[in-house]
Amino acid sequence: MSSRVSFLFSVAFIACLTAGCGTEDEGPTETARPQKEKVASVPGARIKDLTPAEEVEIDRAEDVLVRRCMQNQGFRYWPGPVAGVAERRAGGYVVDDVDWARRYGYGRPFDIAAEEARRSHPNITYANALSEQERIRYSHALDGDFDDTLTVELPSGGTVSTPRTGCYAEARGRLYGDYPTWFRVNRTVTSLTPLYVPQILQDERLTAAVTVWARCMKESGKPFESPDAIREQRDGLIKGMSESRAQAAEVALAVAEAECAQESSLGNTAHSLEKEYRERVLRRYVEEFTTYQQMRKSALSRAMKL
Repeated sequence: MSSRVSFLFSVAFIACLTAGCGTEDEGPTETARPQKEKVASVPGARIKDLTPAEEVEIDRAEDVLVRRCMQNQGFRYWPGPVAGVAERRAGGYVVDDVDWARRYGYGRPFDIAAEEARRSHPNITYANALSEQERIRYSHALDGDFDDTLTVELPSGGTVSTPRTGCYAEARGRLYGDYPTWFRVNRTVTSLTPLYVPQILQDERLTAAVTVWARCMKESGKPFESPDAIREQRDGLIKGMSESRAQAAEVALAVAEAECAQESSLGNTAHSLEKEYRERVLRRYVEEFTTYQQMRKSALSRAMKL
């Protein structure tokens, strides 16, 4: 694989790990539908993972707490659009759910909605209408003091920092119980992919599955060497099209990708390898991972009471 493809694959696995790669669709009733339980198999960390629907509940609760905090600071705040269960499945290495592909393609509806929210969400228009002095105070109340930060060293090297104050920090502190600890374990656990993705890329089980997948795609009239090749060419394939035509074209391609992912078992292979290699790395971070899981369960309990 080229270095460009390897990089894209790494990004895809990061998205899968941090956003979750669930199997449920989103809808008025689906969020309450029982989902397959996932249990961490790391020694000393046998704790059930949250489902994507439960993660949605925590994110919604965080926005509620941010709104209350901002109101206490004298500002209005509208909960932002929270990524739903279906949206959290976008961006994985390979689309392998045919039904999801028929409905969403590669997630273009989510991209359009997010861009619209960035332009016209009430929080944006409200902040822009404030005086310069009030905008500064608004930003400080929401984001905190960037001169007073928490810093974490990442497992793969480097550091990441965030303000320890502000309504975002306050909301997460109330949900997780201890914001500094949550920031440390969250960023540690969700930053492990660079430690194992290179091994996945070299695994013969993956390269063999990609070869079979590519053969299937060629036979379907869509000759791409890998899912990464589709991602690289996606924008060019729909350039100049109307939104409706672009979505239709992406849906057709995503359905073919998903059908070939099932026929070649590429989807199952990628998920299995990600789980296998991730668990090996997590054995070096059992304490952080256990705390991460415990704090997420506690946050869910608190979120359900709001």
